[in-house]
Amino acid sequence: MATTTADFVTSFQNEPVTDFSDAENVRRMEAALATVRARLGERYPLIIDGEEIHDGPTADSVNPGRPDEVVGSVVQANAAQAVRAIQAADRAFESWRKVPAEERAEVLLRAADMLRERKFEYAALMAHEVSKSWPEADGDVAELIDFAGYYAREAIRLGGSHPMHPYPGEDNHLRYIPLGVTVVIPPWNFPGAIMGGMTMAAIVSGNTVVLKPASTSPVIAAWFSRLLIEAGLPAGVLNFLPGPGSEIGDLLVDHPRTRMIAFTGSKEVGLRIYERASRVHEGQLWLKRTILEMGGKDAILVDETADLDAAAAGIVAAAFGFQGQKCSACSRAIVVDEVYDDVLEKVVEGARKLTVGDPGDQDTFMGAVIDAKAFAKIRAYIQIGRQEGRVVLGGQVDENADGYFIPPTIVADVAPDARLAQEEIFGPVLAFIRASDFEHGLDIANNTEYGLTGALYSQSQERLERAGQDFHVGNLYLNRKCTGALVGVQPFGGFNMSGTDSKAGGPDYLPLFMQAKTVTRRLPR
Repeated sequence: MATTTADFVTSFQNEPVTDFSDAENVRRMEAALATVRARLGERYPLIIDGEEIHDGPTADSVNPGRPDEVVGSVVQANAAQAVRAIQAADRAFESWRKVPAEERAEVLLRAADMLRERKFEYAALMAHEVSKSWPEADGDVAELIDFAGYYAREAIRLGGSHPMHPYPGEDNHLRYIPLGVTVVIPPWNFPGAIMGGMTMAAIVSGNTVVLKPASTSPVIAAWFSRLLIEAGLPAGVLNFLPGPGSEIGDLLVDHPRTRMIAFTGSKEVGLRIYERASRVHEGQLWLKRTILEMGGKDAILVDETADLDAAAAGIVAAAFGFQGQKCSACSRAIVVDEVYDDVLEKVVEGARKLTVGDPGDQDTFMGAVIDAKAFAKIRAYIQIGRQEGRVVLGGQVDENADGYFIPPTIVADVAPDARLAQEEIFGPVLAFIRASDFEHGLDIANNTEYGLTGALYSQSQERLERAGQDFHVGNLYLNRKCTGALVGVQPFGGFNMSGTDSKAGGPDYLPLFMQAKTVTRRLPR
């Protein structure tokens, strides 16, 4: 029996992560690391309207663990080239928007197959460019593959005409049409998954893209841009435009032919984009749409009924995975008084065992933080922690280390309204907060301006249900850690100053890149 479109749409399966206990997988990863090392220092051009532009000033992307090691030298766009990229995307939109959803989806599915073949190389590149450990880098690539497969199927599901409620004498249908030129501004911390996910969502929906990669992870974005073009994207549909935000950032957001901005990053930059995108410029025919994902101050709440070993393991993994550089990372452990000391002891014991070093080594759990600016910011917060609480683990940095390495740091007895409990640090610093009871803990969990992820460890069904109602986050996890959302399983996005709750990897995401058009035809009598 032939496979139907409906079968295809429901056939999505998450990409499995790599088993590094398998010697063959270890061999392949080590070979990929050698391949990437052989390519260090390559020059990467702009891509505008299908043309590679090699001339112009460059900026070096460096290895955070070895800042004197240049991963790639990337050409930087100027204002004139930014305008040219917008114009190229605008021209390409006129034809790309008319390509059937099935054909656009095929590009993503070919890209997914190519990524599976190159999975180890992409993971190895992440180990070098953003200092991700083997499992973290592998998971990033797996999520990128998931986005390709999931959004391809979603585009097919949403494509074509959808019949409306019957009405005598008329035929009424609704169809989703793309918006136009989309500026994609991704973060560095998920340089494959989030960068590629936003880009592919825009493209498969029928939009064209100007991709301005993060300045600390442009090489991964360059690899991916070339891969999508190799997978069959026509010229101008994807324009790769690294460059200084001070020269091209506002221009891309402000341009009257920009129809939409998809951004993931800090609250401060997100709010700036939100404000600028609200202005109508001369020649602009629309109100610009924005998708803004802006961070979190995520908490794991533990009550006295919880499995304390499971809770401690979840806190350690969520707080210190990828050096705490995830918007979903646990930066607050809120523990009821009755078990506070026990949980603190278990978390300290677990975190003390974590290895910090070169993520090129299989046994490394934590690499370096992303750059000198982040290194200084996190160290400043550790000093604040010494004043606001009691440092029970870490806090000391090896001044002789080559890279930006910061060990797991735990600060106990932090007040709920302290800076360490309110401000996003984006590093391996965990604040431990004492709650008198479950109700108090839930109040503390909700007392920040963010609302991205959270978790509750409890054996009380009543409390689990209460958290489901009143723990105000976009992604709530019960009796598991607050990181690691899976595409199609846990659509991801948060409330309040965490952003627009766009729910990436879910059925509501692609419609954000589209607008609905109703077509009514009067039937003959």
